[in-house]
Amino acid sequence: MRTTAVRRTALAASAAALALLATACGGTSDADKKDDKDVAGGSSSAPEAPAKALTAAELEKATLAQGDVKGRKVTKAGPADEVPADGVTVDKEACLPVAHAMYGVAQKGSVATTKRKVIDEPKAGNKKSLEDLADGKAEDAFKDAFDLTSTFVALNSYEGTAGPDAFAALKKAAADCAGGFTATVAGTPTKVASIAEEKVTGGDEAAAWTVTSEDDGDKAPFKLVALRKEGAVATFFSFNLAAAGGDVTFEVPAEVVAAQDKKLA
Repeated sequence: MRTTAVRRTALAASAAALALLATACGGTSDADKKDDKDVAGGSSSAPEAPAKALTAAELEKATLAQGDVKGRKVTKAGPADEVPADGVTVDKEACLPVAHAMYGVAQKGSVATTKRKVIDEPKAGNKKSLEDLADGKAEDAFKDAFDLTSTFVALNSYEGTAGPDAFAALKKAAADCAGGFTATVAGTPTKVASIAEEKVTGGDEAAAWTVTSEDDGDKAPFKLVALRKEGAVATFFSFNLAAAGGDVTFEVPAEVVAAQDKKLA
């Protein structure tokens, strides 16, 4: 692949990724402040008794912080990009829970919310010299520069059975909308071409999917994960620009999920 082609692929991947995820990196509103877990796509293990919701302070302590995930930078999401529930619309009503999870929107019954961005630290040796580029290694340089995964994590505390209900609604929506749908946020539509199950473990129950978006014929994979521990539900929405360009294999952010699971334990 020539350098210009690599650059075009990278830019197309960036556009597709940012169009879908830009508003998802929202902030936390102060006012909103292992059993069967090895089944593909998650498991179902509702609590025997209604869960007591974590308070805003308890949820903050259970939220990922810098140093919790090796090789990743963890920061609070900014308030400027907060997406309200009524700010997300879909062309298929059954798919709304998936769209909400993509944009970090809490479901009915949430009593507190925290949001974080978890981004891979640049890998050592990724910097290329001008000599490398001149020797025809531009393709590897662009691929390495974009081979970073960014994950938006929304952690919600729910009262009673609202947590298990929210988790179950997301699983059902992902299955019902496997063939795709269109979500619109702030007047910008995003086409989801398909949703496919992935494997993940953690919490009382967990589920994961590859969500493939499509923009002018260009497809980009995203990873969506849901993790429930008693009345707390965490959603993880990840993208990797190199994967969007088809240059690397993009995996579920298992280490990020495991770190959040550990803090909820």
